[in-house]
Amino acid sequence: MTAEAAPLPGHKQVLTVALPIVISGLTTPLIGLVDTAAIGQLGEAKYIAAVAVGALIFTFLYWAFGFLRMGTTGLTAQAHGAKDGAEIRAALGRALFIAGTAGLGLVLLQLPLREAAFSLIEAEAETESLARAYFGIRIWSAPFTLANFALLGWFIGQQRMKTALLLQLFLNGLNAGLDGLFVFGFEMGVEGIAYGTLIAETSAAFLGLALALRILKALPGGWDIARLKDKLALMRTVAVNRDIMIRTLLLMFAFAFFTAEGARQGDTVLAANTVLMQFVAFTAYFLDGFAFAAEALVGEALGARRREALKRAVALSTFWAALTALALTLGFAALGPYFIDLITTAEDVRASARLYLLWAAALPILSVWCYQLDGIFIGATRTGDMRNAAILSLATFLITWWALLPFGNHGLWAALSIFNFARALFLLRTYPRLVASAHA
Repeated sequence: MTAEAAPLPGHKQVLTVALPIVISGLTTPLIGLVDTAAIGQLGEAKYIAAVAVGALIFTFLYWAFGFLRMGTTGLTAQAHGAKDGAEIRAALGRALFIAGTAGLGLVLLQLPLREAAFSLIEAEAETESLARAYFGIRIWSAPFTLANFALLGWFIGQQRMKTALLLQLFLNGLNAGLDGLFVFGFEMGVEGIAYGTLIAETSAAFLGLALALRILKALPGGWDIARLKDKLALMRTVAVNRDIMIRTLLLMFAFAFFTAEGARQGDTVLAANTVLMQFVAFTAYFLDGFAFAAEALVGEALGARRREALKRAVALSTFWAALTALALTLGFAALGPYFIDLITTAEDVRASARLYLLWAAALPILSVWCYQLDGIFIGATRTGDMRNAAILSLATFLITWWALLPFGNHGLWAALSIFNFARALFLLRTYPRLVASAHA
């Protein structure tokens, strides 16, 4: 069967790609819950606070390296569509090289990184001491954690979603089990949580490499060292990852700014916004699955130079994403007050969160378009457009926030909503050029 005669993507293929990622994503918050529940049994707030501070540092630190997952997905998906076994291998090799180098750099720079992080976080002396111990243990997993990002992107790029799901379930399940063993069995406290995460992330990297080797044996061709070291390919990989990193840092700034401005309005508003951001995080676990499907299918279509397959992949993945977003918006609007009551028992926070609930409820349907377009552009490796859209969207966010200052927290939520919608609009401008780049 020729590339032109190959069937177009269908609903079943989109769901087959998306649903394992949704399931995988939903296991992630459970680990945070297990960590908190395990350490919470020790009966003192300082232990919970120390784990929260330590985990927060690594969340932001590793989020900046999310380009390893996204860039690897796009490059691998295009090589997969072109049926280029040598380039599929090279995409993995380059990604693992970058992951190893960056991870080793984080380990070597751990002292200045630690001091910079704790200079920005205010915590009581004993809590900070425990959090520093957590940091000192978990930082050694950096090369393995970044390798997991690269491996996950490589599996997704080949639409091996069951493999990606297996790896995530193994990581999260082992982490939860080790937390219980070290905290309850060995009474290691905060250090036990850190060691559990270190061992889980390291073990997952080795499992991922073993799974990758099995896949590589079945791929046609072999390793091409010249291809692996090709300067143009390396420059393209670096450019793709650089642009995604810039875009990610800009998004991180926007959400950090949102949190900081909420804090300026008082503890109650800050707490209410924090509760409502759980709705936003929950949305991401669902919508990411369809964005990842778009990454893999769009990249494959571009690699195979099939414009109709690209259009079909975009249409079907966006259909399911929009349907999911609408269900989430309606669900949050109807059941949001009950979820708020489950998250917090503070009556003033409950009342404040209900006051701004409609913004959080509206965000899924307002944000689904930027999630999808991010996935489409990652699959096409048009990351320069993503970087430019992030710059323009952040400027829009800050201008809107300033203009809506008289409306307080409602204005802040409105600015965040416009920020996400603007991300989609700025990407949509260049979408026709993306489609045109796929030869019919």
